[in-house]
Amino acid sequence: MTYDELSSQLHDFPVRLLHRLAQGRIHRHFRMGKTRLVHVLLSLPPEQLETISAEVVSIIRFQETVPAVPKPTLQPPTQSKVSKPTAKEVASKEPTAPLPPPITTSEFLEGIGVPDTPQSFSPDTWQQEAIDSLKTGDVIVSVPTGSGKTFVAVEAARQAMAADQTVIYTSPLKALSNTKMTEFSQIFGADQVGILTGDRRDNPHAPILIMTTEILRNLLYDAAGGEIDMRMDTLGLVILDESQYLADPERGVVWEETIIFCPAQSRLLLLSASIGNPEEIAAWISHIRLTECHLVHHRNRSVPLRAAYLDPSGQFTPLFRNRDIVLGQKTTLHPDTQHLFTQYEEHTLGHRHRR
Repeated sequence: MTYDELSSQLHDFPVRLLHRLAQGRIHRHFRMGKTRLVHVLLSLPPEQLETISAEVVSIIRFQETVPAVPKPTLQPPTQSKVSKPTAKEVASKEPTAPLPPPITTSEFLEGIGVPDTPQSFSPDTWQQEAIDSLKTGDVIVSVPTGSGKTFVAVEAARQAMAADQTVIYTSPLKALSNTKMTEFSQIFGADQVGILTGDRRDNPHAPILIMTTEILRNLLYDAAGGEIDMRMDTLGLVILDESQYLADPERGVVWEETIIFCPAQSRLLLLSASIGNPEEIAAWISHIRLTECHLVHHRNRSVPLRAAYLDPSGQFTPLFRNRDIVLGQKTTLHPDTQHLFTQYEEHTLGHRHRR
C-alpha cells in the first residue's frame, strides 16, 4: 500500500479505528481530533508505517467478509388498544379531600395540667400484673412514656421494705438520681431514702438506696471480691430504670454486668419506654439467672402525645394540624409553624440563595 493509498484509507476510517491504530504508538492520542490524528499517524517512521499499512489491509479484508446489515425501515407506529383505567387509578387521579382546619393554640393546650375534679386512682391491669410477677421472678416493664412505670417501682419497693428487704434504684444519670431522691423522699420519708453517686453520699444505710448504674456495678464488683458486703443478705429488689441503655454501644456493658452480678435472691425490675427487643432480653435474663423473667409489654399510650414548636422569636404554635400524635397516623405540618420555618430560613439562609 502506497503512502497516498494509506492516507486516503486513514481519512475514510472512523475515529474509533484511528485510535485503535494509534494505541501504543502515539502519546495521548485520545485527545486528538481526526485530522490531527491522521497527520500524526502518517508522520511516524517508515517501519511503523509498514506495520500500520498491514493492519489497515487486515481491517479492510475483515470488513469485506462481514455482510452488510440492512438499515431498518421506519414503520408507522401501530395503535395499541387502550385499556380503560381501573377504579383505583381513577380514584388516585381525583383531587384529594380538603384537610381539616388546623387546631388553635388553645385547643392544643386543652386538658394539660391538674384536673379540676380529683379522681380516685386504680392501677391498670398491666401494673398489677407486673407487681404480682415480682413475687416469683424478675420483670421487664416496656410501656410508653407516661403509662405509669413509676407506680410499679414504688409499689414493688413498698412491698420489699415491708419484708425488711433493701431496695436499690438505679438511673443512668446523676440528675435523674437526684430527682428520684426528692420524689422518693416525699413518698417514703427522707429517713427511708439514701443516695450514692460520684459526688453525693447521703443516708447510705437507708432501706432504699438510689444510685447510678455504674455505682451499683462497681459495688457488685467489690462485693464479689469480698471487699464489702453491701447488705447482700438483705438485698431484695434492684430497679434498673431507663434499661434501654442495654443497647448503648459504650455503656450497655454496665447494665449487662449489673444483671449478671446481681444476687440470686434479689428480684430485678427493668423499666423502659423504648426497648427495641424486650422479648430477647427477657429470654436472656431467664437463661443467665435461672429464674423466669416476666415481660409486661404494650404500646397503648395512657397520656396523649402532642408536639409544639417554640420559635426563636418567642412565638409558640402547634407543630402539626392535629392535636394528638397517633401511632401509624399521617401528620401534616401546621400552617403557622410552616410559616415560621419559612421566615427562619429566609432570615438565616436568604443571603445564600441570593448568590
